[in-house]
Amino acid sequence: MCEKSDDFQNDVTAQQSEQPLPTDVPVVAVVLAAGFGTRFDPDNPKQLVSVGGKEIVLWSIEAFEHNPLVSDIVVVVNPRVHEQVENLIVANGMSKVRMVIEGGAERSDSTQIALQTLADAGIPDDAKVLIHDAVRPFVEQSAIRGCVETLNQFRAATVAVPSTDTVLLTRDLGDRKIISSVPERPDTFRAQTPQAFRFSTIREAYAKAVGDPDFHPTDDTRVVVDYLPGTPVAIVAGADTNLKITTLADIPVAENIASNLTQGMSKEEARARMHAMLSGALDQMRR
Repeated sequence: MCEKSDDFQNDVTAQQSEQPLPTDVPVVAVVLAAGFGTRFDPDNPKQLVSVGGKEIVLWSIEAFEHNPLVSDIVVVVNPRVHEQVENLIVANGMSKVRMVIEGGAERSDSTQIALQTLADAGIPDDAKVLIHDAVRPFVEQSAIRGCVETLNQFRAATVAVPSTDTVLLTRDLGDRKIISSVPERPDTFRAQTPQAFRFSTIREAYAKAVGDPDFHPTDDTRVVVDYLPGTPVAIVAGADTNLKITTLADIPVAENIASNLTQGMSKEEARARMHAMLSGALDQMRR
């Protein structure tokens, strides 16, 4: 066990001692909106549900559209919502969206389709790719910025928040689950999105994963952790408001978050506030 741990530490040290990673590269946000929402409402695609007067998928696309560090957006959808999402993008002037493509049966399938589409488009290996679940509509600008900046030092990063509960790791004993270990709470986090990678890193991880019959990841960070164990994945601070809308019970919470974000402002006032925030961000970048 100690030898394996030493090997891992040596790999991490080697990763961190590489030449500085290039920073003048495309920053591509991949917004995953291909789920069918079976736990939500099969007759009402949750990507198109309005929260705070705006469709969930539009909240997510706008977050990246308005971030000055993001250069391009790819939206991944299912056939059922394809036309409606394209119409929303056009109607709201989302100028950074380069394409809307159809995903696969599972989340990981949709990610791989997006990565192959980017490869076919000639995206450079050192490009920064941020993969985000569209049903997390309230991702903060600081989290997006943190992902982009962290990739200047690391080849992989994920937004996460510290766990306030004790986490129990379990194993099967007959038909019951029993506790196998209890990790220290300061070392436990709850994963969110976006999850960010240098393009060649996430492509390599998936290339290794597809040959594994037990490959069933729930997010993209795990693919890197499991199949590129020598690649450290840095934590970027998330927020409890970065809610994942999974069931109808999440909608009242989402409405409350949306209300707090807009604080009762009119659309014109909200737009003016957003423009002021963007101007401030640009001023910071020029300094």
